[in-house]
Formats: sequence, C-alpha cells, structure tokens
Amino acid sequence: MTMSSDARTTPQLFDMSNHVAVVTGGGRGIGEGIAVSFAEAGAAVVVAARRTAEIEQVATRIRDAGGRAIAVTTDVTDDDAVDALAQAAVDEFGSLTTWVNNAGGSPMRMPLADLPREEWDRTIALNLTSVYVGSMTAARYIDQGSIINISSGAGTGPVPGSAHYGAAKAATNSLTWTLSAELAPKIRVNGVAPGAIPTEVMLKAVGKTDDQLDQLLDEWNIPLGRLGTPQDIGAACVYLASDAASWVSGEILRVGGGAKPR
Repeated sequence: MTMSSDARTTPQLFDMSNHVAVVTGGGRGIGEGIAVSFAEAGAAVVVAARRTAEIEQVATRIRDAGGRAIAVTTDVTDDDAVDALAQAAVDEFGSLTTWVNNAGGSPMRMPLADLPREEWDRTIALNLTSVYVGSMTAARYIDQGSIINISSGAGTGPVPGSAHYGAAKAATNSLTWTLSAELAPKIRVNGVAPGAIPTEVMLKAVGKTDDQLDQLLDEWNIPLGRLGTPQDIGAACVYLASDAASWVSGEILRVGGGAKPR
C-alpha cells in the first residue's frame, strides 16, 4: 500500500495479499461470502461471530483452499470482546487493515406500534451500536486501511414492518458518512447496501422459504432478473477494501440488481 496507484496495473490494485481483514457475522450468508471473497483476493481473514462451529467451518474452508484464516468467537455487543477480536487479528497476522461491520439483522417484521420495546433495543444494539464500537475499535488498530459497514435499502426509505431495522441502518449510513470525514485520510469508510439476497435471516424476516424464491423474485421485480448471492456482496467489499478504491470514501454502494431499495 506504499506504491502509488498509477504505478500499478488494475489487477494489482485489486490484490489484497497485503491486507488483514476482520469480518463480523462471518459464519454464514453475506458474512461468509465477504470472508471467502477477501481470502480469494489474497487477504488474511479473521472470521468472527457468536457461533463457533460456523466460523470454524468458514475458516477451515478458506485454509483448505490455500488461504489464511482464523476464527474468533465474538459477541459484537460486548465491547471487550470486540477489542479482543482486533487484538487477535494483530497477534495472528501482525497488523489490521480492513474491518467489516457485517453482523446484524432482525427476524421480526411488524408495525412499529406492535414491536416489543426489547426488540427495538436489541436491534439498535446489534445493528447500530455494534457498528460504532467496531469502527472505533478498528480505528485504534488500523494504521492505514478501511472500514466497511453493511447497510440496507431499509435505511433509505419507508419499509413498513421494519421501522426498527430501517432506523438502525439509516443511522449506520449517517455514521459511515461522518466517520469517513473524521477518520480521513488514514482510514476510508464506506458502506454496502445489499438487495434481495436469500439468507436465512432475510427469508425469515420476509416470511419466505427456500422453495418460494421465484415468488420473491417476482415480488421484488428485480431488473437484472435474479436474486443476489453472498459473493455479489463479497466482490463489492473486495473493491472497497482494495487499493482499487483508494480514492473512494463516504459512499454507500447499492448492490441490488437494479431494484428499488426496500
């Protein structure tokens, strides 16, 4: 990362072999896709989540493919655990350059007037406060690099039934913009807003099953004609974390097949 961008080819700009990346919520779905994509681009990856068996499986998958990865069991709502996660990355790989705040979600979909107060508090803690804590922790450990916050289209417009989640994601977008100014020029901060990607959490939230994916595709009217995959998000994160995006900060990249955010 000491070489100027105009001295390298485009493939060299996308090479992440000099990166050490932490991915929260990395045990499945979008987080797994990001972790694997980073590893395939050459990064050393620290896969973090609460479910030890899942993150161990992802780390093993990466190592079996010739990559570098460790699994660190982490509850992102525990400040001390998040700091220990960053320290584990430095202890294992010698540095930290990339932090992805991916852990989040809410399985409840209902009008805000019916939402239990405890679910509001849980959603804010998991989807917003953890992004703040993760970003502040990353900033203490990263000398030069980037933070990527996984947002949602729910943060850019009305989504009846998901006001609690949408509010957290709207605030995540705001946090991304402000941090991109406050942490510059050392750290770039961007967001990725995934569209319809049929992960377990997403299907539960919209009340669909795996055998109803065609119905979901029709309902969302996606112009590019397919649902998304975790790799779609992983590829976007590789771009934002790599030196190919060295002049990109404070952006929320929508990856949704051309569909309107929801």
